[in-house]
Amino acid sequence: MADWTKLPSELLDLISKRLHSSFDVNRFRSVCSTWRSTVTSRKRHRLAPRFPVLPDEGDMANTSYGFSLSKRIIFLLRLPNSDTETDRSTSWVIKIEEDGPNNRVQLLNPLSRSRFDSLPENFPKLFNLLEFSIVELGEEYVLHYLNHLSYLGDAGNLYMEKVVISCLDNNPDNGFVLLTIHVSGKLAMFKSRDKKWTIIQDMPSPYDDVILYEGNFYAVDNNGRTVLVGLDFETSEAGMPVFGGDKKFLVESKGELLLVDMYLSMEAPEGLYSWGFVEEYFENLALYVNERTVRFNVFKLDEVGKKWVDVKNLDDRVLFLGDDCTFSASTEDLNVCRGNCIIFADNFFYSLGESEEDDSSERCEVGVFDLENGSIGPLQKFPQFSKLFWPPPRWTSSRLLDMQQAQLDNGEST
Repeated sequence: MADWTKLPSELLDLISKRLHSSFDVNRFRSVCSTWRSTVTSRKRHRLAPRFPVLPDEGDMANTSYGFSLSKRIIFLLRLPNSDTETDRSTSWVIKIEEDGPNNRVQLLNPLSRSRFDSLPENFPKLFNLLEFSIVELGEEYVLHYLNHLSYLGDAGNLYMEKVVISCLDNNPDNGFVLLTIHVSGKLAMFKSRDKKWTIIQDMPSPYDDVILYEGNFYAVDNNGRTVLVGLDFETSEAGMPVFGGDKKFLVESKGELLLVDMYLSMEAPEGLYSWGFVEEYFENLALYVNERTVRFNVFKLDEVGKKWVDVKNLDDRVLFLGDDCTFSASTEDLNVCRGNCIIFADNFFYSLGESEEDDSSERCEVGVFDLENGSIGPLQKFPQFSKLFWPPPRWTSSRLLDMQQAQLDNGEST
């Protein structure tokens, strides 16, 4: 058997430079003491302690001190070895905020901006990530409003548009560029060297999404027109319009850039008319009507022809559409039996109780769309996917208990 500790330091250095995230580097260093001493841990970069408020942000511009930026990573966790088939087949998707405004590591809902209100009683406070098989599915950046006193907390997280970042030469020390969507629907770019925002005036239609793909910024507007956004604030057409849907998303999957077109339908909540609320319904239409997601169309970019080509089958891929990021994963990584589905964040299922006294309601923050048969529904109706999210798998708490028991058996304090 080969002795991995004898690999030349030059080779180890070349390998480590091909690892894209600090998380992968730390796992690489954990293999043995020789690798750890040869490869240095990457320095954690906080891209900027504070950003100025975007121009023309209304009242918020008068009360805010600026933006704080946090980074969040979406991980897929699995047990590499287990005594039970159930534990072996269960994967768990989590989102970790590693550089929040309060400098605390937080566990978040993978597809939304919300934090979990409570955790299971036996949920561990510490994970040894070396015990798990881990895949990094995606990352996102979030801008939080600050005031002159402090971070505003969840109430200050009012900037609700997606943010993408490119580090120059893949090194934050050399500067970075941030792209997002302004409140006007136009694109807004921040260059660390200039220390100011620039509103890009190109906007035939308000922009829906932005993405960093193969080191370049892309943006898609509400009509499906897709542009390549240059660092000189100029845009050039990358894909001709795709009309039909109500909201566009950009997703990278297997090295290809995809456009996902979401179709919405205006619907009143189920049971509303049996409640006798018709008059109140029309007086408060915006409160009662839901934009219910009904289907999706998927396209891939033909970069040479600068057009979007219809995609009928995603094969073994599953697309995830979150509030602040989009990503994809294979059925093999997810440990699910089939792909060709879209999992998306949206409060589109809502039902009222059967009577006025019955105030029960059900909201689903995640939905699933099956491209093969066109079915759509709440996550709970798709068991193979629902187990990926919440509650955490049984092994998250059992691993902690096993660790504590081992410490007791060895006479260690817990």
